[in-house]
Amino acid sequence: MPPSALPVDALYRHSDLSTLGFRTTKELEPVETLIGQDRALEAVRFAARMRARGYNLFVIGPKGSGKHAAVQGYLGDRAERFPAGDDWVYVNDFDDPHRPIALRLPPGRAGDLNRRIEKLIDDLTASVAAVLEGEDYRTRREAIDRDFATQNESLFESVALAAKKKDLVLVRTEQGFAIAPEDGGKPMAQEKFNALPQVRRERLQEDIEAIQVLLRDALHKAPLLERDRQKAIRALNDSVARSLVDEEIAEVREGLDVSAELDAWIASLKEDLVGNIHLFAQPADGHKPQGHKPQGQSDPNGSTDPLRRFRVNVFVTHDPTAGAPVVIEDHPTLGRIVGRIEYRSQMGSMLTDFTLIRPGALHCANGGYLLIDALKLLQQPFAWDALKRALYNARVSIESPQDAATTALAVSIQPTDIPLAVKVVLFGDQRLYHALAAADPDFGDLFKVAADFDDIMERDDEHDALYARLIATIQKKETLRPLDRKAVERVIEHCSRIVEDKDRVTTRVGLVADLLREADYQARERGHKTVVRDDVEAALEAARRRSDRIERRMREQVLRETMLIDTEGGAVGQVNGLSVLQIGTHAFGRPTRITARVRTGTGRFVDIEREVELGGPLHSKGVLILQGYLGATYATDVPASVQASLVFEQSYGGVDGDSASSTELYALLSALSDVPIRQGVAVTGSVNQMGEVQAIGGVNEKIEGFFDICAERGLTGDQGVLIPVANTRHLMLKQEVRDAVKDGRFGIWAVSTIAEGIEILTGVPAGVRGPDGDFPKGTINARVEARMRAFAEARRRFAVHAAPEA
Repeated sequence: MPPSALPVDALYRHSDLSTLGFRTTKELEPVETLIGQDRALEAVRFAARMRARGYNLFVIGPKGSGKHAAVQGYLGDRAERFPAGDDWVYVNDFDDPHRPIALRLPPGRAGDLNRRIEKLIDDLTASVAAVLEGEDYRTRREAIDRDFATQNESLFESVALAAKKKDLVLVRTEQGFAIAPEDGGKPMAQEKFNALPQVRRERLQEDIEAIQVLLRDALHKAPLLERDRQKAIRALNDSVARSLVDEEIAEVREGLDVSAELDAWIASLKEDLVGNIHLFAQPADGHKPQGHKPQGQSDPNGSTDPLRRFRVNVFVTHDPTAGAPVVIEDHPTLGRIVGRIEYRSQMGSMLTDFTLIRPGALHCANGGYLLIDALKLLQQPFAWDALKRALYNARVSIESPQDAATTALAVSIQPTDIPLAVKVVLFGDQRLYHALAAADPDFGDLFKVAADFDDIMERDDEHDALYARLIATIQKKETLRPLDRKAVERVIEHCSRIVEDKDRVTTRVGLVADLLREADYQARERGHKTVVRDDVEAALEAARRRSDRIERRMREQVLRETMLIDTEGGAVGQVNGLSVLQIGTHAFGRPTRITARVRTGTGRFVDIEREVELGGPLHSKGVLILQGYLGATYATDVPASVQASLVFEQSYGGVDGDSASSTELYALLSALSDVPIRQGVAVTGSVNQMGEVQAIGGVNEKIEGFFDICAERGLTGDQGVLIPVANTRHLMLKQEVRDAVKDGRFGIWAVSTIAEGIEILTGVPAGVRGPDGDFPKGTINARVEARMRAFAEARRRFAVHAAPEA
């Protein structure tokens, strides 16, 4: 006997939260973490607490599963119990400006150091100008100048005196000094010199050469005197500067937690301040001098700032009371991961310095946690490799793909690396995780822990109570209207429909939150202070209506008989198969006519979809399986002599999957037995070579898609859908279908074998092979076997007649 239609109770599982004793979600306690994700959260805790290298975390889960919020929430709570990350500053290396120095400071102290250095610069700018313009400094400076001027003049006065004794004169010209014969205290004219006797001219010439030796000696000593003068001035400046700088440096050090590296830099700073004290001297108009600027330093605005070499670049700073950092990087480019160096254009050149170094996410998360979307990271050039290098080396090196292309017009720097201690968390789906694991051997070494967030959880009384609290948590967090008990029950029922399993619900809290927001909108539009079940129903219907245009158009094609689908009567070799189409987020079922034709042949089954390259490999596999079933079940003692063709009628796109293999087999059995199939019953399900009907996906959409067409044409009570018995646990059908089944106007049958299905479709027993090896007469199986033997006999006769005479 074929199985009876399923009762209405088997088509849907209702929720009953009456035992919880609440009226609205306002009375429910919120949940503190994700429900149904114990295994994944355990992996998160393990990765966060594991200190060994390589135990970074890859979080796996579908979008909307709540994995980001759960991981961020746990890491945020854990980070509060740990100290804040260190502050870092970049400062000038006075010996090598192209290698800026990174200095570590206690949390929150980078800004303090910067303020101290800025105060030092401001104080020196004011005090140096005052001292250098003061009476004492000017007197001492003028004394040095007078002393050396006197020494310089004495050099040339001795030359002039020696020249006078020889009746010569020392002449200062635009070209320098010259020696000439004297004539009344003035240089002798050339004509008069030429008129002198030969002996006199020769003597004067010898005297001139002798005096020029003295002059050359004086000219050689003059630069040495100038050097000594500059040295004396520098000594004066150093003396003045050191007293000022010592006082300011002492103020900088006062109360500052000074490490060995910082102490060494402050000592270097002190010496450079003393050596460049002139940079602080301002003219009376308050503008800084234009000369004496250190080379290679540029201002962010493109103007020269000679005091920039002394400043501090506050690179990373943390609130010392905030705990360890938790950084989320939404745009993980190379520069935003490992930092970058900015440039400014100045007179056709690209200049930079240590103040233009900018931090990356690794710097900001150092000492804490860095959260990145894996797909976004992989889409950015060079970013993935740079992250791996940083994790392997435990140091962050600021790099840029343009470094290799730097030209003579760009002045670059190479900052010192910063030690790295960070836990990296990547987020992605299963496909991306397995692709990385297979393609990149470094991935498994660096990301040893996977937290796999499930998208479903068991549905029982205990979990229903937790789910109700989850709904209450979302409602309160989103500040939505409270839901009454019936509305909560309807949300839970829909969450079972999402996963197509009445014994499970989805854990994708994003989908649940979307439904609650839309139900809240419906309640607001209807003037409800509390969301009721009808508001949830209205939200679901509105969401479906917004995205079902294509579904309606396809259904309209069937109703107008553009697409041929019969829902009444019977036909031989013709069955209504069911498939699911996914358009964006909207899935719906669509019936398709599947036909089969048979004739005498060589046992070849023609899959027309495969022949024209519209059939996928899974569909072709299904056709081969049903071919194996037929060959092993009927007329096994004669050669296979049937040729069959199978096709999805009016199918103009690709066909794949094996969910229609049982449908194709029913069509073949009908064609072979010449028994018509009820066109009011649609079929879905795959089959194996043993004739067992196997579960398929999208069973609710398939049933509802066929039901909608039957309902439009008018339900006769003779219509329904044949499904695998394994799919009964997946049934969560809409109210209209359940009402029709309850009233006897529509039926749903669950079958486990092809024999059960063919009996329902034809009304004729399938038949079981008896002790004599034959099927009972008149049964489907007997008719099929007889037809196949007839094909074999026809083939034998044809072979005999076609054989040539001896």
